[in-house]
Amino acid sequence: METITIYVNQNGTNDASTLAEAFALAKNAPADSAVEIHIAAGTYKEKLDLERDNVTLIGEDAKNTILTFDDYGLFIMPDGIKRGTFRSYTIFVHGNHFTAKNLTFANTAGYGPKIGQAVAMYADGDCMTFENCRFLGRQDTLFTAPLPPTVVEWGGFRGPRENAPRDNGTHYYKNCYIEGDVDFIYGGAAAYFEECEIRSLSRGTDPNGYITAASTPEGRPYGYVFNRCRFTSDCAPETVYLGRPWRSFAKTVIINSWLGDHIKKEGWHDWGKEEAHTQTFYAEYNNSGPGASPDTRVSWSHQLTEAEASLYTKENILWKNADSQN
Repeated sequence: METITIYVNQNGTNDASTLAEAFALAKNAPADSAVEIHIAAGTYKEKLDLERDNVTLIGEDAKNTILTFDDYGLFIMPDGIKRGTFRSYTIFVHGNHFTAKNLTFANTAGYGPKIGQAVAMYADGDCMTFENCRFLGRQDTLFTAPLPPTVVEWGGFRGPRENAPRDNGTHYYKNCYIEGDVDFIYGGAAAYFEECEIRSLSRGTDPNGYITAASTPEGRPYGYVFNRCRFTSDCAPETVYLGRPWRSFAKTVIINSWLGDHIKKEGWHDWGKEEAHTQTFYAEYNNSGPGASPDTRVSWSHQLTEAEASLYTKENILWKNADSQN
């Protein structure tokens, strides 16, 4: 497969001076080619849409190559309707075999009762890889599509892919930093997080937030898996839940990871869904740190055996799962 290379620099000396221009070039490249976009250091304040397979984004370095915007869910649009979660993104990517390296994806809208959800990355595709990337935001920072099959509240999915088929993608996050407060990693993808820092930000409340809100499709064998990650925070002790189910078949497994003292002893929350006690799969294995407390977790979560934990490899979750579920 031929690779088309595009260089982006804000000084105007390369193929494009904005990412929107680079994405337009990528869209017009031959369909049977791959596209590699190299992004010079800088802060690119743009609201971005990228819909194409076989695209790689490579930043100069993660801390200084920043893709940012500040839309938020509770903003009232000119038609009098809330922008909503899924139109608040900084960048929307729909495509298979997408890779991002050495980049920051940020939503700087902030948080609070007038802001609500503010998505930094809306990632919708199969075989998506993020390596050495940073995801900055507060509520709903990283959306790992697909959307659930149906809405709870009318208009709740307004935005990209609202009426599209729900394709069950697989995502791989390697050596990434992800921050937020409420449900800041959420969605239906099978996603494997390896050697990442997952940082909960304080809202000065109890609870301060929920790290994950998976919506794993019913019958899918894997949802979120965190392996050798660090769960850090500036929150008060025992004020953050590891997760709650956006939909009742949510699956989240945390293994071989370090958990700070911000994690609540009970670990997991049912979001007021009694059925979640039998339908979710929340599990842990071989974790350490003051937030690792297997004896005090809610009774409907699981502590894996060594044999059970051995099944949670990226090979099982990413490639086998993709072949059998798509």
